[in-house]
Amino acid sequence: MAVPTAASLREPGGYRAPAVTGLADLLDRQVRSRPRARALVVTGDRLELSYRALAALADDVAGRLVGAGLRRGDAVGLRCANTAEFVVGLLGAARAGLVVAPLDPALPGSQLSDRLDALGARALLVGPGAPPAGAGASAWPLRVDLSRAGTATASLDAGTLVAPQLRGAASEFGDRDALVLLTAGTSDRARMVPLTHDNIAASVRGICATYELGPGDATVAVMPFFHSHGLFATLLASLAGGGCVLLPADGRFTAHTFWDDVRAVAATWFTAVPAVHEILLDRSERDYPGPQAAPLKFVRSSSAPLNTATQRALERTFGAPLLSAYGMTETSHQATSEPLPQHGLLKNASVGRPTGLALRVVDEQGHTCPPGVEGEVWVHGPTVARGYLAGPAETARSFTDGWFRTGDLGALDEDGHLCLTGRIKNLIHRGGEKISPEYVEDILAGYPGVVEAAVFALPDATYGQRVGAAVVVRTDEPVGSAEILRYCQGRLAAFEVPDRLEVVAALPHTAKGGLDRQAVDALFAR
Repeated sequence: MAVPTAASLREPGGYRAPAVTGLADLLDRQVRSRPRARALVVTGDRLELSYRALAALADDVAGRLVGAGLRRGDAVGLRCANTAEFVVGLLGAARAGLVVAPLDPALPGSQLSDRLDALGARALLVGPGAPPAGAGASAWPLRVDLSRAGTATASLDAGTLVAPQLRGAASEFGDRDALVLLTAGTSDRARMVPLTHDNIAASVRGICATYELGPGDATVAVMPFFHSHGLFATLLASLAGGGCVLLPADGRFTAHTFWDDVRAVAATWFTAVPAVHEILLDRSERDYPGPQAAPLKFVRSSSAPLNTATQRALERTFGAPLLSAYGMTETSHQATSEPLPQHGLLKNASVGRPTGLALRVVDEQGHTCPPGVEGEVWVHGPTVARGYLAGPAETARSFTDGWFRTGDLGALDEDGHLCLTGRIKNLIHRGGEKISPEYVEDILAGYPGVVEAAVFALPDATYGQRVGAAVVVRTDEPVGSAEILRYCQGRLAAFEVPDRLEVVAALPHTAKGGLDRQAVDALFAR
C-alpha cells in the first residue's frame, strides 16, 4: 500500500497544507504574512498574543537556553500546564536545537526524577504552579508576562546544568530529533518515543489537511499538551495553520467555563476524549449557549472509543458533525480520521481512513486480512517513530520493517474505513472465547442512563476468566444492574454478557482522560 505524499494532502476544494519542516519553523509563515494575527489567548483575563510576539518570546528563550550552556542535541524536560510558558518553552527549545520532553505536571517527584534520568535531560523548564518535587538543581523556572497593552516578556532563571549524559536515551538522539514523548505507565515502564522534526511536520500537515485548518479557525485547549492528542491536534496544527488557541485559566480544562471560552475566542472546532464529550453532553442543557453563540464547524474525538449513541447525541445537541479520529504517540498522534462532511461519508463505528500514512490489518500469521476480517492494525509512513529509546526489546516487538504494530484490533471495510474492535492485551479469555471489553463497553454505554462503562476480567477456576463490568449512571436515572444486564442479553452473545455488574459513582481515568484500566482492575477485578 502506497504512503500518501505531501502533494496528496491537497483537498478537492483546493486547500493546501502548511509547508512546515518541523517545530523550529512552525510559526515562520504566519510571522511573515500575518504578524499581528492572534496566535494565543491566555490566562483568565484572556490576553492575546500575536504570532510576531510569540515568535519573539520563543527566540528570546532560545537565546537564554544557549547562553546558559545548552547545546544542539541536548535534552530538556518541560513541566507546564497548558499555559503560555509551555508554548514558549517548547518553541524556544526547538529553535535552540534542543530535544524537548513534555512531562505531566502532576508526576510525583520520584517518577519525575526517573524520567529525567532515563532521558538524560540536562535541565527541566518549569512553569508557574508546577510543583518543584524531585527536580533538584536542574529545575529552571520559566515565566511569561503579558499585558493588555500587548507587551510580552519572558524570564528564565537558568540554574545549574546537569553534566552531559551520553548513556541511555541521550546516546541515541539523531540530528533531526525534536521531541521525546513518554507513553502512559509507571516510572519503570514508561516508554520513550523519539519524534523527529520530519515526523512532526508530516503529522501537522496531515491534521491540517484533514480538517482544512486555516487562519479563520480557533479552538480551546481541552487536552493536556504533554500528550500527543493535545500537543499535535490542538496546539501545533492550529499554529501551523495560522489559527488561534485559547489556553484556559490555570492551563486546565474546566467544564463550567468551557463554553464561555468557546465564545471568547469564537472557536470553530475543538477536540477531546470521549469522557470530556460525555461531561459536556451531560451539562449541555444548562451550559450550552446554542449554535448562534458557538457556531462550531466540527467537533473531534480521539484517544479512546466513542460509542455511536453518544456521537449522534452530541451532533444533535451541538449542531455540528462529530469526527472520530485514531492515533497514538508512536504515530505522532493522528493515523486515521473521518473526513469533513463535504469530503466523504461518515460511517457508524468507523474512525475513518488513513491520513498521511499506510495502514493494513494483519492476522496472527502476519498475512494481510481481507476486508471485514479482524486483525491487528499496522501502520507505516512519515509520522511513525523509529522505535523506543533505550528499549531494544520493546522496539523489536512493536516495529517490523518500518511498520508499527499498534496492538489494536480492527477491520477495514471495502472503502478503506477502519473499525476498531479492541486492544489485544485487553482481551478477556473465557474458556475458548476471546471477548473484547471495548465492544461490551460500547453495548453497555448504549443503555439509556449509562454515562460510562468499564469491562474487565474476573479470575475463574473453571473458565480462566469471566466478564466483569462497572457502570456509571446519570444521577436522575433510577437504573439498576438487573435492567442493564437484561438489555445486554438481547445484544451480546451469552459468553459476552457480564457475569457481575456494579453501578458505581465514578470510574478512574488517566491524565489524558482515557479509562485507566490498571486502576479499574485494582478497584473492581477481585
